[in-house]
Amino acid sequence: MSAAAPPPVLLGVSLKMYFGHQQTLNWARRISALAERHPALTSGTARLFVLPSFPAIVPAAGILAPYGITYGAQDIATEDSGPYTGEVGGPALKEIGCRYAEVGHAERRRLYGEGDTVVAAKTAAALRNGLTPVLCLGEHDQADPRDAAERTVAEAERLLQGLSGTVVLAYEPQWAIGAPEPASAEHISTVCAALRDWLDSRPQHAGSTVIYGGSAGPGLLTRLTAGVGGLFLGRFAHDPANVEAILDEICSPAATAVA
Repeated sequence: MSAAAPPPVLLGVSLKMYFGHQQTLNWARRISALAERHPALTSGTARLFVLPSFPAIVPAAGILAPYGITYGAQDIATEDSGPYTGEVGGPALKEIGCRYAEVGHAERRRLYGEGDTVVAAKTAAALRNGLTPVLCLGEHDQADPRDAAERTVAEAERLLQGLSGTVVLAYEPQWAIGAPEPASAEHISTVCAALRDWLDSRPQHAGSTVIYGGSAGPGLLTRLTAGVGGLFLGRFAHDPANVEAILDEICSPAATAVA
């Protein structure tokens, strides 16, 4: 029997609040043109999702979705509806076709005081509304890879306790976010392999993926080992040429990242 084909490499892009509305749509058009022709995406070797700002989700979806690019939100309310001024609930996100909701990013924790209780509640809100949470995990200060792996797995256990469903675990060591360079390939591979093993031992999270974020960009993917299922891109994805370069890496025989 022939070996099963590896799962697609998952690339995610969070645009945060860097782009204006029209700038977001223009970027989406360039990414869609790339998706229409690039073999990594047309063959299904890679999958791509985009998290625009809330006002841009619907118009960006109209540009991205015809080319197989999925989309979601950068945040989600803990509650589904009610008197929560300024919040956006899971049912509304699901209604407009979102597949993903990002939760637990270090910036939400640092700037808005979101602790584990809030992050776990947002993760639960995504899952009960049929959305895949992109759950951001990672140590605050730089640590030995094995220590970082132990801490990050413990964090996943806390945040997903009692929950079931497919998740994307985005390993983003907080000290690497916005840094000139990502964490080392050894560090990333060690932590992501531990997260992958943890997921594999929990059938309630079947189909889940582990990806790496934190100054991720071109040239990283081919240096990573099994257990890293893809990348979560930030500022490097602002230039679609960098997205194309990463897709080229996925098509390269040197690419070893697997979910």
